[in-house]
Amino acid sequence: MTVPTAPCVAAIVVAAGRGLRAGGEMPKQWSPLAGRRVLDWTIAAFDRQPEVAEIIVVLHPDDMALAETLSSTTPLRHVAGGATRDASVRSALKALSPSAVAVLIHDAARPCVSADLIAAVIRATIETGAAAPALPVTDALWTGADGRVTGTRERAGLYRAQTPQGFRPDLIVAAHAAHPGGAADDVEVARAAGHAVTIVPGEARNLKITYPDDFARAETLIKDVFMDIRTGNGYDVHRFGPGEAVILCGVEIPHDRTLQGHSDADVGMHAVTDAIYGALGDGDIGQHFPPSDPQWKGAASEIFLRHAVELATGRGYTITHMDCTLVCERPKIGPHHAAMKGKMADLMGLKEDQVSVKATTSERLGFTGREEGIAALATVTLVRA
Repeated sequence: MTVPTAPCVAAIVVAAGRGLRAGGEMPKQWSPLAGRRVLDWTIAAFDRQPEVAEIIVVLHPDDMALAETLSSTTPLRHVAGGATRDASVRSALKALSPSAVAVLIHDAARPCVSADLIAAVIRATIETGAAAPALPVTDALWTGADGRVTGTRERAGLYRAQTPQGFRPDLIVAAHAAHPGGAADDVEVARAAGHAVTIVPGEARNLKITYPDDFARAETLIKDVFMDIRTGNGYDVHRFGPGEAVILCGVEIPHDRTLQGHSDADVGMHAVTDAIYGALGDGDIGQHFPPSDPQWKGAASEIFLRHAVELATGRGYTITHMDCTLVCERPKIGPHHAAMKGKMADLMGLKEDQVSVKATTSERLGFTGREEGIAALATVTLVRA
């Protein structure tokens, strides 16, 4: 569970509308987008914000059963919405935690909101009591009727409103209680109660999905906002000792010596495993499988690799590529190259064109050149979207 840092902020995600202008057979918040649903991405935007201590999702009464399909590491609750947007917001405000110092109210149809924009609204809300993002109108404005231009309007001082809109909880609760209803957004409600609202610079990518073409734009923007690409490096060395074979990248190769280590000393697999741990920022093999623990004596290194892969997968990452270089004079790697690629691909759940296993010598220099041992270097790329 995410541990919130002061100040504690509540996020209300308004997802009770029908949104049928976007097309499809279901409301837009439940429509698929880049492998997830629109609402899933919107919740994720607030879930990764450390100041956000709770997320309240407002659902249409007909959609309440879908609440069980929503997830978040931040405490997540859901309430039934009303017949209008402001009625839905009032329903969520009643569920607010009393410890919240600010509440952000956000449209579910804006899944591309960035962490920077959320943070900026939080700061402005805490400083001034009410804040919302907006973009200045830059296009010429016309009036029209029957398909013809009937006039123009001055655009100076006009803004395109966005969400999340932030408020001090007592301020917005009282403002909603005094409002007759029918407001376009919560800024209108706050202003009707006499409160000033600070404008925070909005972002063009914080689009609101309204029409079918918006989904394609949103998918491109989602990758920019949420894509997390990590690269990890691994390095390992094992010395030679008496024996008749070595294990490299899961393949046993006949040799006049073997590699020594607490486990099976698969230097290549160890380097790849450490590369995954490195990309996750989660230590190395020695921390997860201490050599002082006798249960790992002679253990197959694929145990370690599978653990690292499962750890990455469990955190939402996909391994997209692995590159391992073995440094040795002997044994010759070429005859076993295909078997090594196949083994590593199988263990990591990758296609073989996502796996590279290669070898080089150190030109007879150093411990590998003197055939005292084998070194391995590995690089792994993880992607989370």
